[in-house]
Amino acid sequence: MSAPTMSGFHYKAINSDIGRAIHHYEMISEGDRILVGVSGGKDSLTLLWYLSERQARVPISYRLFPVYIDPGFAGGFAPELDAYVREALGFRLHIDYTDNGIVAHSRENTENPCFLCARRRRKRLFEIAEEYGCNKIAFGHHKDDIVETFFLNMCYTGVMGTMRPVQAMFNERFRIIRPLAFVDEERIQRFAADQKFPEFVNPCPTARTSKRREIKEALSHLHQGKKKIKDNIFRSLSHVNQEYLL
Repeated sequence: MSAPTMSGFHYKAINSDIGRAIHHYEMISEGDRILVGVSGGKDSLTLLWYLSERQARVPISYRLFPVYIDPGFAGGFAPELDAYVREALGFRLHIDYTDNGIVAHSRENTENPCFLCARRRRKRLFEIAEEYGCNKIAFGHHKDDIVETFFLNMCYTGVMGTMRPVQAMFNERFRIIRPLAFVDEERIQRFAADQKFPEFVNPCPTARTSKRREIKEALSHLHQGKKKIKDNIFRSLSHVNQEYLL
C-alpha cells in the first residue's frame, strides 16, 4: 500500500472523519468479515485503502473481502481494476461478471435503468457476502451522496429519506456500513489525486445523464462556495422537527 502524501493533510482529515463515524455508529467489531463494494471509483478505492490501513493500528481484528460487480457493458475495466487492487492494495478482488447493466437498459426498462441495475447489483452482493461468510457490507458513500439521496427521494419519489450510515438487513443477518458518511467528496477527490489512484471510465451509457447527476449539479449551485449550507443540510437529517411536518 502506498504511503499518504502531501504531508498527510488529506489523510489525517479523512481518517478523523472515518474514525468518528465508525466510533459513533459502532460500525466495526472484533472478528467482522466485511465485504467491501469496489466500483473502481475514487470513493470505493479510498474506502478500501483506509479500511486496510486501519487494520494494522486498531485494537480489533477484522477481515476485508473486496468485490466488484461488472455490469456487462462493452469496454469494461475489470482486469485493470483487479490488477490495481492486487498490486497496489494487496487484495484479491472478487469479480462477478453480470448482465445487470444490459438488462437495466433494455427496451423493457426505459423508465429508470439506474434503479434496476443498482437493485440487481445489491442482490448479488448479498449473495456473495453469504458465500464468504461476511456479516457486514461496506459501501463508499460519502456525505455528498447522503445529501443527494435525500433530495433524489424527495424530488422523484415524494419520500423524505436517505442512506443511513449503518443499516441492518434481513433480520440482522447483514449490516450495511458507510464509513465515509462524514467525509466530503471534495476531500476524497484530493486524497485520490495525492495517492494517484487510477481513473477508470464508467462504460454505462447513462452515467452522465442520470437523475443523481441532475441533483448533484443543482446542489453544487446551491452551496457553491458556501460549505456551511451542505453541512447544515447534512446535520438536519438527524435533527428532524416532526411537529412542523405534514
